[in-house]
Amino acid sequence: MKLSVLVLITAFAVALSIGLVNFHFQQSLYYMLVSFGISFLTSFIVFYYLLEKYIYTKITLIYKLIHNLKLGKDLKEAIGEYVSSDPLNDVEQEVKAWAGEKKKEIDLLKKQEQFRREFLSNVSHEFKTPLFAIQGYVETLKDCIVDDPERAKGFLEKASKNVERLSYLIDDLDSISRLESGEIPINYEKFDVVLLAKEVMDSLEEKAKKRNIKLFFKEKYMNPAYVSADREKISQVLFNLLQNSLKYGRENGFTAIKIFELHDQYLIEVTDNGIGIDEKQLPRLFERFYRVDSHRSREVGGTGLGLAIVKHILEAHQQIISVRSTLQIGTTFAFTLQKYS
Repeated sequence: MKLSVLVLITAFAVALSIGLVNFHFQQSLYYMLVSFGISFLTSFIVFYYLLEKYIYTKITLIYKLIHNLKLGKDLKEAIGEYVSSDPLNDVEQEVKAWAGEKKKEIDLLKKQEQFRREFLSNVSHEFKTPLFAIQGYVETLKDCIVDDPERAKGFLEKASKNVERLSYLIDDLDSISRLESGEIPINYEKFDVVLLAKEVMDSLEEKAKKRNIKLFFKEKYMNPAYVSADREKISQVLFNLLQNSLKYGRENGFTAIKIFELHDQYLIEVTDNGIGIDEKQLPRLFERFYRVDSHRSREVGGTGLGLAIVKHILEAHQQIISVRSTLQIGTTFAFTLQKYS
């Protein structure tokens, strides 16, 4: 009996001890969980505040600055402007757009650099050719001016032609430069472009006869076509286009002019049945010194600036010029002029 009571008392004491241990453990776990929760919540609030205050706000400001810089605004205008609810996406799109624009600018600069190199190379070549020729003729003149006057006279004439070529080249370069900078004013006046075209054709009649090329109007114009433009400069446009056509035209062929009446403009076409131009070369045709066939171009003469001058004169009139061509069939240049009203 005493043993049973002792066992019960012992069991109760053990159970009580275990209960007390469990109670203290649960209480410690509870406090630990509460402490962790409070720490996590505090950390979250602090982190969110820092993210909102120092990161998100900065990104928003960057977006404003990028957006306003693209619009060309002052930086001060970025403050207080509306920003969408997703500035992070806006920044991404703006940066992508900006990067795309910069890539286009870089590509354009590369093309311009390539054009600059080609231009300088062409200028150097165009000047060297007549200069070397003149130098050779002068050296020969020194040797034969006394012993063979007739031969010396021939070399002198050749040197004179090369000096003339240099003079034309310098004049054309100067004209293009002044047209590009707007230094040459456009003197608008009323004149009949049909009459002007006939005058230009008459001035080139002898050159056309030498190559058996017929110059004519495709249609017979009974009524004048009055335009508002600079008569002298449009005369140069027609002269350059017709002369270019005669240079590359087919012997026993033709060069014709046709004028179409549009709503408030006249469309003037210069067409030939010459050798034609490869379609791939058409986009570069109006570049300075660009030649479709370098060898033949230098054989027939010219400065290589005629079409570039044509383009600049018409652009100064706020008009356009286009070209279409097929190899071995012919070429057509077309440009517009404002009607006189």
